Amino acid sequence: MAVIGSIIKGIIQAKDALTSQPRPFEAQEEVLKGLLEKAKNTAFGQHYRFSEILEADDIKAEFSRRIPIFDYNKINEEWWQKMHEGEEDVTWPGKPPYFALSSGTTGKSSKRIPVTDDMVEAIRQTGIKQVGSLANYDLPSDFFQKEIMMLGSSTDLKKVEDHEEGEISGISASNIPFWFRNFYKPGVEIAEIEDWDERVLQIAREAKNWDIGALTGIPSWTELMLKKIIEFHKVSNIHEIWPNLMVYSTGGVAFEPYEKEFEKLVAHPLVVIDTYLASEGFMAFQSRPETRSMQLVVDNGIYFEFVPFKPEYIEEDGSVKTDAPVLPLEKVEAEKDYVLLISTVSGAWRYVIGDTVKFTDLERHEIRITGRTKFFLNVVGSQLSVNKMNDAIKEMEKKYSISIPEFTVAAVKKDGEYIHKWYLGTEDKVDEKELAASLDAALQEANKNYGVARSKALKGVEVVRVSPEVFTEWSASNKKKGGQVKMEKVMKEDKFAQWEEFVRSMSN
Repeated sequence: MAVIGSIIKGIIQAKDALTSQPRPFEAQEEVLKGLLEKAKNTAFGQHYRFSEILEADDIKAEFSRRIPIFDYNKINEEWWQKMHEGEEDVTWPGKPPYFALSSGTTGKSSKRIPVTDDMVEAIRQTGIKQVGSLANYDLPSDFFQKEIMMLGSSTDLKKVEDHEEGEISGISASNIPFWFRNFYKPGVEIAEIEDWDERVLQIAREAKNWDIGALTGIPSWTELMLKKIIEFHKVSNIHEIWPNLMVYSTGGVAFEPYEKEFEKLVAHPLVVIDTYLASEGFMAFQSRPETRSMQLVVDNGIYFEFVPFKPEYIEEDGSVKTDAPVLPLEKVEAEKDYVLLISTVSGAWRYVIGDTVKFTDLERHEIRITGRTKFFLNVVGSQLSVNKMNDAIKEMEKKYSISIPEFTVAAVKKDGEYIHKWYLGTEDKVDEKELAASLDAALQEANKNYGVARSKALKGVEVVRVSPEVFTEWSASNKKKGGQVKMEKVMKEDKFAQWEEFVRSMSN
């Protein structure tokens, strides 16, 4: 009898029953007031006169009016860089103990995002909220005494002057409370291994000694870890090693492209729970099984604003134009794409995180990530967002009974005319010209602007099939394996030329 599990499940259910959901609009205003009050004496707060904003009749409107929109380059050059020069109280009181390294999906150089003690605590509190939401899932009592495999970046953080640096998953794992360490795998020693391949090999060696009930991690790297374990132990699926594995908490990218590959690795379906944890904060999580959407965390250290995701408001490099309209939570509409702006307890202010979202349920303030501002393919007016691309790829998988876990696309010139050239990561054999025609037709049907572009400036579609491993090795060659590293879905022409050269080198 899983007595401990029954007790834990009972506590979670009791806590969920007693905890009322916050009133989202009021909660967001309180968060904003708290941010402004705490940061009013920082250099940033004094420069933008936070004390005066706090006295305004409409604090949200005054905040939006006074503070410009910042992307990483702008806030880093004007403000965050001062922290590396030894200054305190720059955009948040004191100096951050951590900087999260986030190379994201563009370039080799890492962004350095400040992570304060307040943010570490906010992430922890949102994690507790997510655990509490498990009461909404029909999980057996003994699940709550199983171990959790957290596949992230190394917890061996690099000491730099007066702070430590690493990816956010490594920072979070290094701050795991003592009472959770008995549940946490792969454990501190293995988690500190810097080399991803070596870390996964050690995980595979130890896997049979663990009773894993849940996994967390980015889908592409989690999939590779599971394959390594299965290969190492010469079994047919992961449930032969971890028979009690029930839950997979995913994040970082959409899970749908990887769904078919995961199905090959398990004996029975997993409960998949989406999360939205970025270097800048833990913003949302799936709180109920009836949907794949995630509930925005409106009462815990992050103030949200939304820019309508329309071509007239977005620069070619994916940044937001200075005159773009910005909406608070109470003015968003369902099923429309928005660029997300955040202000946080780490001293990010009206910060363009780079993601686009849409609200699927306004009453529950539930969202889905629909893409990246830089993954918006609009060279010839095609106005293709990543969610439209994902939908089309999923349609190809269904139509041809194949699996396509990875892809990238670019608008390139061929014989003086623009075409969309796709690289699809698949081991299945399907005629490339037939795939191109089907993909083109699916996108024309799903996107009116794409259809117009195809009748005018966009002259064709090409598809090249490559092994999904090529995408993994590309990520490894540009940054490193594992952690928060994600594959860029849309490339500019110059980056695409490098990609094609890399693909050729892999085939030699």
